[in-house]
Amino acid sequence: MSSKQLKWVYLTILALVWGSSFILIKKGLVGLTAIQLGSLRIIFASLFLLLVGFKSLAKIPHHQWKYIALTSVFGTFTPAYLFAIAETQIDSSITAILNSLTPLNTLIIGAMIFGIQFQRRQIWGVFIGLVGCLLLVFNGAISHPEQNYYYAVLVVIASLCYAINVNLIKRYLSDLSSLSITTGNFAVLLVPAVLILSFTGFHEVIYDEKVQHSILFIIVLGVVGTGIANVLFFKLIQMSSPVFATSVTYLIPIVAFFWGFLDNEMLTPIQLLGAFIVLIGVYLSAKK
Repeated sequence: MSSKQLKWVYLTILALVWGSSFILIKKGLVGLTAIQLGSLRIIFASLFLLLVGFKSLAKIPHHQWKYIALTSVFGTFTPAYLFAIAETQIDSSITAILNSLTPLNTLIIGAMIFGIQFQRRQIWGVFIGLVGCLLLVFNGAISHPEQNYYYAVLVVIASLCYAINVNLIKRYLSDLSSLSITTGNFAVLLVPAVLILSFTGFHEVIYDEKVQHSILFIIVLGVVGTGIANVLFFKLIQMSSPVFATSVTYLIPIVAFFWGFLDNEMLTPIQLLGAFIVLIGVYLSAKK
């Protein structure tokens, strides 16, 4: 299979996996706190990746470990907690739609910090995407007063972290294998995640049946939705471009909305319009 065909295969697989991640977070929060969930997600992914990719760590030159550490903070550590905290207050499908801002933020960060060239059409895409985002959030706040839509800001911050991450990988880590990058990321994060978890009182509730049920969802989220998915994602960044790789967020809301619908989450007509406007903006910003 050619590289051009393979990148679309990776894009589709990632959309299905990451689109399902938001409902897994929601189910995990039934028995876990957001901080416990974020920590366990990182720990399970770390253990899996160190098991399958430990030997690949030797292929990372000493001078690149600082970039491995940076990408671990922006690409995994911070978003893992931000998404979990956000979903304590807003629906999983809304979180997925707001995550679609990642390609827009990738363009902005790439242009402002990394000197990537952009076209006028892409600037229009950024503004259109922001309009859709505001429409989605403000109408959601009005239609769902029981939800705190200020927490939507956390998802936007997470998408900015992702944008910084993909630009760093493309600029500084393109010569490393995706397995080395991913395993290196989680080797850096394992100890901090364990330390944070130890302060959450997790050991006091671990035998609760509801907690154990939630842990099963987070094992799937950590191993498949974080560990395996990150290997594919970093490979996709290397074989394409940061904006193309993050365009997986076109498809993520479709998958997430399907799961949300099955779990009785409903968007208002105005929110559906906002989601559509966001995707138009993302399309314009990513199109070359």
